[in-house]
Amino acid sequence: MVVAVLAVQGAFAEHERMLDKLGIPYVELRKKEDLQKGYDGIILPGGESTVQGKLLLELGMYDAIKQQIKAGMPVLATCAGLILLADFIENDDREYFKTLPVTVKRNAYGRQLGSFHTEQEFKGLGNIPMTFIRAPYITEVSEGVEVLAKVDGNIVAVRYQNQLAMAFHPELDEDERIHKCFVQMITEASGTRP
Repeated sequence: MVVAVLAVQGAFAEHERMLDKLGIPYVELRKKEDLQKGYDGIILPGGESTVQGKLLLELGMYDAIKQQIKAGMPVLATCAGLILLADFIENDDREYFKTLPVTVKRNAYGRQLGSFHTEQEFKGLGNIPMTFIRAPYITEVSEGVEVLAKVDGNIVAVRYQNQLAMAFHPELDEDERIHKCFVQMITEASGTRP
């Protein structure tokens, strides 16, 4: 099993550190040629969704990654990654992969003052630490989208088919359960052993 980490901008190194802790090999996606490397799942990290979207297009990676996700490759998306996947962005007219049938609100908690840490219930995992940094949240989900976590009534984590997406940053805490859940998704999708 190999996981690809989108490494053009944002908190990709923290995801790589988490994969190291779990003993999961990874490759970085920095340029179009990197898409030729063999991998079984993709992590879309937090950061600036507008910058990441622009770079994906400029570097010629956008179409291939979108096709991989649509074809069923497991994806873990955090914060900006959630925005990249969303069908609709409530307060922005840009659109990106549009593979996740949800509506998100960018910077829903405000700017830096809206950054906070909490522990909340995550379906199937119990209480987990959640770090929010200028985070979005999900305002609407379509049929078939499983809501996994809410904070103050707002949806902050969902699963839809091969896509696991959240508004917070599990890679910034020591809790490995969300990444383990993603590894399990890859195992089930590909029949590989971690």
